[in-house]
Amino acid sequence: MKLNTKSAGPTEIYTLRNLAYYFLKLGSIGFGGPVALVGYMHRDLVEKKRWIGEDDYRQGLALSQLAPGPLAAQLAIYIGYVHHRILGATIAGVAFVLPSFLMVAGIGWAYMEYEGLSWMQAVFTGVGPAVIGIIAVSSFRLTKKSVGKDLLLWFIFWLVGISTFISEREILWLVLGAGIITWFIKAPPGRNSKIAAGLFAPAILLAASGPAAGSKLVAIAWFFTKAGAFVFGSGLAIVPFLYGGVVKEYEWLNEQQFLDAVAVAMITPGPIVITVGFIGYIVAGFPGACVAAAATFIPCYLFTILPAPYFKKYGKNPGLKAFVDGVTAAAVGAIAGSVCVLAKRQFSDPATGSIEWISIAIGLTVAIVLFRFRKIPEPYVIGLAAIAGIAMKVWLD
Repeated sequence: MKLNTKSAGPTEIYTLRNLAYYFLKLGSIGFGGPVALVGYMHRDLVEKKRWIGEDDYRQGLALSQLAPGPLAAQLAIYIGYVHHRILGATIAGVAFVLPSFLMVAGIGWAYMEYEGLSWMQAVFTGVGPAVIGIIAVSSFRLTKKSVGKDLLLWFIFWLVGISTFISEREILWLVLGAGIITWFIKAPPGRNSKIAAGLFAPAILLAASGPAAGSKLVAIAWFFTKAGAFVFGSGLAIVPFLYGGVVKEYEWLNEQQFLDAVAVAMITPGPIVITVGFIGYIVAGFPGACVAAAATFIPCYLFTILPAPYFKKYGKNPGLKAFVDGVTAAAVGAIAGSVCVLAKRQFSDPATGSIEWISIAIGLTVAIVLFRFRKIPEPYVIGLAAIAGIAMKVWLD
């Protein structure tokens, strides 16, 4: 079945080279997170260049919000699919992700090479609490947008948030169960239940046990494939999942390294999920970065191109929407719980248990500033926090 590319308004003819160049550029200079990135795509490709019609853009955005995967990356893949099918989707996805991947891999090399230097440690001393402030504000905004005034979704949010905080890891069956419960309550399965059940593919993948033995690269590939199958909407949804795996389960990173990894994703353009490349580099060098990035984005790619031809027909299925609403509320709750866990670790000295008042001051300042001034770019905030970390190092010494 071919995708109907009928659009609202005329579109201009463009080549695969044009498409690749555009997404390479966006992946190189596109700051601001998923909401900003999808806005840039609409402004550039629908309004200015007129390569994509309004209808096709909206359908791509709807699919990206419904299916597992980072929002901006999936929309880029869908846009590539609209007129150039599989080849276009592949080129758009790779071009969009490649620049930020190379950046985080380069930062990963510098991090491993120079982390022992006092100035490098000082930089991330300031950046760590700033990341807590940024995620806290993002979590608040996601909660308002995703949960709204729905009492069922609020119950799911608090249940998953508290469980994440107490267990210090994300309970995946609780998240997936939230989607199933919301589906059964809001849109009981009927004759189209097979369509909603299609979203359970990630659940099967997440439930499956990994290889019993193998190299570290095999373990990285398996873990990050599951991570890529679980990200709904905002790239921040991957944070609690990654924390539970790379810090608690595998112990590949400690808490500070994990916060540094999230910070790296925020100071680079492109999708936040690209932090997996940095984590992979710390764990197993450049091969680890490549495996982690590929494993994370392949599920996102497949969950976009496989349903694309059928999305016009089934995209508004109420079962799909109810399932995703429940999972999203749970994912936002997990983000909130993970923020509390990370803050507890960041704002106290693990050796003595004493409170780190300077870190608390940095985190609160960042949160207040971002809450008050929504348009301040996050890389600027991270940069100022890094300078503050160096200043603290000089002052205390």
